[in-house]
Amino acid sequence: MTSLAVGLVLCLTGWITLYTLLCNTNGSRGSEWNCRLVTLLHGILAVCITAYIGYVDGPWPFTHPGTKNTPLQISAMVISLGYFIFDMGWCVYFRTEGPVMLAHHTMSILGILLTLSLGESGIESCAVIFGSEITNPLLQARWFLRQLGRYESLTGEAVDILFVVLFVLMRIVVGGRMLYCELISPRPRFIIKCGGVAMYVLSWVFMVDIGRFAYRKSQSKYRRWRDQHRLATVNGHNGKTD
Repeated sequence: MTSLAVGLVLCLTGWITLYTLLCNTNGSRGSEWNCRLVTLLHGILAVCITAYIGYVDGPWPFTHPGTKNTPLQISAMVISLGYFIFDMGWCVYFRTEGPVMLAHHTMSILGILLTLSLGESGIESCAVIFGSEITNPLLQARWFLRQLGRYESLTGEAVDILFVVLFVLMRIVVGGRMLYCELISPRPRFIIKCGGVAMYVLSWVFMVDIGRFAYRKSQSKYRRWRDQHRLATVNGHNGKTD
């Protein structure tokens, strides 16, 4: 446990140091811009490490839940735990996030701490990190496009569509399948299964918000198309009259 505590302190210090360096070298962009750069880096790093764990190092999370943590799994969880603690503190201090995102960070922190303390179910935690973070770069890209005034473009449309598709696929479809495997397996502890259910429910809360966003955006695009169609019809009629 001492080595885990040291590793966590080092990772937390590393994320804070990276954020501080970005603020000092890129101060004109503001604190949220630099924090989102840290978030983007963590998302890419976490996806790469956990993808390697799931697809190469193993074991396969759908068939071997509840197994002992491997050193690589522990490293991945400690890195993400340090980030989540950093980001949680940043969000609370600057009051930028609502209760749903704070609940997500709290559950992530508690879940990783529980997995590390039990010494098992690390493969499930890494799979959850992979599924959660794989959409993160797209979410940050969307925010950066807004800040740069390029969101209302083909790139912005592609980012939104890919984000929604990936979220539904990874969080709802694949996440639901993994939860089923977790619940029917006799190996994982009951508290780990409860945590899996809680994270999946939270994914559906996010899914409802995303569904509302998609509906509003589609309605806005339809109204814009309808108005343009009406204007084109009127202009065409006036041209014939003239």
